[in-house]
Amino acid sequence: MNKTLNIEFIKWLSSKKQEDEFMLNFRINSFLKFQELENPNFGPKIDIDFNKINYYKSDVLKTEDKWEKVNCKIKNTFNELGVIKAEENYLDGVSNQYESEVIYHKNKTDKDIIFMSTDEALKKHPELLKKYFNNLVKYDENKYTALNGALWSGGSFIYIPPHTHLDRPLQSYFRIESESLGQFERTIIIVDDYSSLDYIEGCTAKSYSSSSLHAGVVEIYVGKHARCRYSTIQNWSTDVYNLVTKRAIVDEGGTMEWVDGNIGSAVTMKYPSCILKGDNSVGNSLSIAYAKSGQTLDAGAKMIHIGKNTKSNIISKSIAENTGISNYRGLVKITKDAINSSAKIKCDTLILDSKSSSNTYPKNVVLNDSSVIEHEATISKVSEEKLCYLMGKGLSEDKAKELLVLGFIADFKKELPMEYAVELNRLIKD
Repeated sequence: MNKTLNIEFIKWLSSKKQEDEFMLNFRINSFLKFQELENPNFGPKIDIDFNKINYYKSDVLKTEDKWEKVNCKIKNTFNELGVIKAEENYLDGVSNQYESEVIYHKNKTDKDIIFMSTDEALKKHPELLKKYFNNLVKYDENKYTALNGALWSGGSFIYIPPHTHLDRPLQSYFRIESESLGQFERTIIIVDDYSSLDYIEGCTAKSYSSSSLHAGVVEIYVGKHARCRYSTIQNWSTDVYNLVTKRAIVDEGGTMEWVDGNIGSAVTMKYPSCILKGDNSVGNSLSIAYAKSGQTLDAGAKMIHIGKNTKSNIISKSIAENTGISNYRGLVKITKDAINSSAKIKCDTLILDSKSSSNTYPKNVVLNDSSVIEHEATISKVSEEKLCYLMGKGLSEDKAKELLVLGFIADFKKELPMEYAVELNRLIKD
């Protein structure tokens, strides 16, 4: 099949996935909107040659639930990354996506939850999926939500029933192995009333000279007095455009937490969002962005307060070195009816040399007299005094800087499971 992006390709993809007319029409409408829309008029420059992207690739015939059955080449790739070690023994669920499809999925929990690929959910739970699909993140919001709508493949679908609490996190891992590949997973998470979920996501790609594209969409629904924590460690290679839309809506008394680590990619534009719809709902975002040579990481968070007595907290830590650009871009809006609400934003930036830069682009809006927004921002360079002190103890300049960076992100690491905190340390050192 010719992989040129056109209506014929969209029809071929939908047919290959054996989808119904509803999804085919959705894909076609999304593609037509993608053709109409321009790139975002803010943030870093996006220079993608859409004629050179491979929009779908998969060499697997089905998703395996036993690791030994996975294709040896794919299995070796994940083993080398350290993704599969003991997950089958200590996690309730794990899902791995390679290129365009989920190639391995294991759900060990005996609880009455749904955890599967979004493609599989469309076949096994069509009514439930369609109730939430394209409901929170509309396909026509921007050029890349439209592209995702046309080409989505893989991703996780999770439903946690009322009054259900998992004692371990669910996990997904996304890998781009091919040159100039587009990956467009679609993740939908529903945490029903009085339930809780911890979900962890990891992302990597192999380095090539030509650009790849990752344009995922995440929709999360947090019920009454429910809680969801969504943790991401993103280490895409520096030829990947990472253009992602992630949004959660939170009902009465619910809590949504984003823990977001951005280490890789050429360009990242990602602003995890919370719509605090219910009274007394809470939204938290804790993020780091570490931009090195040739990288522009434009990240932040959005908090929309609608319910009364709602609270939000954004902590953003940015690091830049060797010409890297690390920006915070955020929106906090407390609406007229969101009385007695409060929001806090804290942006800390560490610049490691004179060749790098960081900027802050906040937009804070309060539309009633009983609510408060607090915004604090600090920017600092590596202290020569601290460097000299550490180097006087026998450390090289690079090791001294590494130690200061690890101290700067210590609060972020505390929020990660042990194995992910160790992995983050390794990525920072590399």
